[in-house]
Amino acid sequence: MAGDANDGAPEPSGALPDERTGLLAKPSSLHSHSTDAIEVHSSEHFTVPEYRLWLSETWLLTRSSAPVILAYMLQNSLQTISVVIAGRLSPEALATAAFSYMFAMSTAWLIALGGTTALDTLASSSFTGSSDKHDLGILLQRGLIVLSAFYVVVAVVWAFSEPLFRALGQEEYICVQSAMFLRCLIPGGLGYVWFESMKKFLQAQEIYRPGTYVLLITSPFNAFLNWFFIHKLGMGLYGAPIATGISYWCSFFLLVAYAVFVRGSECWGGLAPRRALAHVGPFARLALLGVIHVGTEWWAFEIVALAAGRLGTVALAAQSVIMTADQIINTVPFGLGVAASTRVGNLLGARKPDAAARAAHCAAILSTVAGALILAVLMGSKNVFGRIFNDDERVVRLVADVMPFVALFQIADGLNGSCGGALRGMGRQWVGAVVNLVSYYGGALPVGIYLAFHGWGLQGLWIGQCVALYLVGALEWTIVGMSKWDKEVQRAMARLEAGGIGGHSPGEEVTV
Repeated sequence: MAGDANDGAPEPSGALPDERTGLLAKPSSLHSHSTDAIEVHSSEHFTVPEYRLWLSETWLLTRSSAPVILAYMLQNSLQTISVVIAGRLSPEALATAAFSYMFAMSTAWLIALGGTTALDTLASSSFTGSSDKHDLGILLQRGLIVLSAFYVVVAVVWAFSEPLFRALGQEEYICVQSAMFLRCLIPGGLGYVWFESMKKFLQAQEIYRPGTYVLLITSPFNAFLNWFFIHKLGMGLYGAPIATGISYWCSFFLLVAYAVFVRGSECWGGLAPRRALAHVGPFARLALLGVIHVGTEWWAFEIVALAAGRLGTVALAAQSVIMTADQIINTVPFGLGVAASTRVGNLLGARKPDAAARAAHCAAILSTVAGALILAVLMGSKNVFGRIFNDDERVVRLVADVMPFVALFQIADGLNGSCGGALRGMGRQWVGAVVNLVSYYGGALPVGIYLAFHGWGLQGLWIGQCVALYLVGALEWTIVGMSKWDKEVQRAMARLEAGGIGGHSPGEEVTV
């Protein structure tokens, strides 16, 4: 943990900051119309070859994203472990737990992972763009208020989910038991949302490692609690959501303790509910667009899973194997996207448009390389991959047949993650949402489902997903490449102004 004290630490006295500096100094004034105020080039101090700037930026993103990726892997493990332990009770318990967590991911976890992208946008720009460091604490409080309000809506749906599941055509035991499972998960789900918000508060300060440290503690603790509640105390299936909920809250409080006692509390200026409630509109809009941006992709995969179920037991089993693996693999582009979002937001707040553009493109290139490496691994293991999860030869063969499309999917998924992160750093969640809606629901899903039921089977569904992701990745990278980055700096300042953030002079205007 001692090493984390240097995450985002200011350069030593006398060192000259440039676009490669991890934590960028705050500007003395929030707004200015001169070109010199928008960006200070490193050439004022010394000449740095362009290729070194690109290499340095790529390394910084790699270093920043690694702990984020590991944290999301551990985060996913909490509910995976819960499903495994609960599943030992009976096949029905396994199905109920898996279905319940899937529904939680498609609803409440979207608020945690999609809604908090508003903090990716605003908090990272505020950290370098505001003259008052405590503005970051105000944004955290605003985020907790807005996202908790969003969660109340989800909690009501969970509380009365039994008739909804019947309408979706689920088995009766799923309708009854999953509804009760989710009711038990309601208190703990809020802990998940608050934990993710606290992570974003620290990541905006370029402190990335605490989430990993905390989950290294709470992941085994979660496994123990699930075993203890389900089997030792005899609570059965419903001990799983209670145990997992406690683990989420423990993760949140441990992260708060890290900020207080190790690093991260410098930007907390104390409770200020009036300021936090004063400008909730712009924040709520960004959060809702973030939910839609992430949700449009996740919901598409759930539709694919439902369609796979209609192709037969073997197809559903193969799809389950692929999606279980993809949930782990997806943490790579998602984690890189979080790091890219924070980095781009920091640079826009510091009024460095050229550096922000460079960071966005470096993230896209890095994600493409990572996707190619994953592709190679999946193709090399396609004939045996299914055996990790299932010994049925039919399932193993079908997984091998579909794996080329899943492997090709990884490069596009990487681009989607990194470019989507750059767009969130720019406050353009709506662009990603529109691109996803058009690509998935206007093309990929109809084409994939048509192919699936006209001779292509599960391969047809994944061909559709591949086409969608390549469209999304190409379109988002094109949009990022065509962005006017000096205008993005001004828009970042305008967002802070709209949120009552920043120490600007009275009467000073923002030009957008």
